[in-house]
Amino acid sequence: MEKVINCFKKRPEAVARLVCFSWAGGGSIHYARWGNILNSSIEVFAVKLPGRESRAKESFFQSMQQIVDEVVDVLLPVLKEKPFALFGHRYVCFGAFTSFAVADALKKLHSIEPVHIFLSGASAPYSEIRIKAPKRSELSDDDFLKWMTSIGGTPPELLANPEVLKLFLPALKADLHVVENYRYDKPDGPFLSCPVTCFDGKDDIPHDLQAWNDITSGDFTVRMFDGSHFYLKDSENEKIILDYVTKHLETAEMDYL
Repeated sequence: MEKVINCFKKRPEAVARLVCFSWAGGGSIHYARWGNILNSSIEVFAVKLPGRESRAKESFFQSMQQIVDEVVDVLLPVLKEKPFALFGHRYVCFGAFTSFAVADALKKLHSIEPVHIFLSGASAPYSEIRIKAPKRSELSDDDFLKWMTSIGGTPPELLANPEVLKLFLPALKADLHVVENYRYDKPDGPFLSCPVTCFDGKDDIPHDLQAWNDITSGDFTVRMFDGSHFYLKDSENEKIILDYVTKHLETAEMDYL
């Protein structure tokens, strides 16, 4: 499991697990460190994908199905042990979509579901905003960088560092390719019963957050934060988010029992 999951602090006594999926081009460290911040009731699993970190020599996945198959295969035994939640932040929707796709597979193939899904900064995969979005993964590096600069969300110091960009761009383009080729039809009705919370930055481009309500018969909540694309990296916002996650996971654990 260590190949796919980064867990900074193992907590076998934890009442629930939080499984986190990074943004496009990202690694697992940002979320794995949450394991050192959250209290002992929650164990944090940050997903590591091929082509980065300790898996840098592996080829990038080319489809959402490859990601889902690997994550579900590795995590299924432990997800049956205790309550779990999923968290995914966008950057071109990647983290949110992988969270959703894993939840979909777990429910439809294995009849288990999270006690909560936290989706950050992304339209639902079947929303009009997402369907009409042009494809960008096949742009030249120069045009791709111009597009990244235009949408914001990428730290200026990263865009100004050619050596870092050389390492970052292949992973970002590979993840964007996965997102652009992921298709999901609007569900006829909710297939999940767990609560779904959508987070977003007030200054980011508009997202169709309400469309996520279609996936669940449970509670649906939208929380907006000051900031744009990477609002969740702000320390104050992060504290609010983690307090919110902790509260809902601890409450869900009581319901689970």
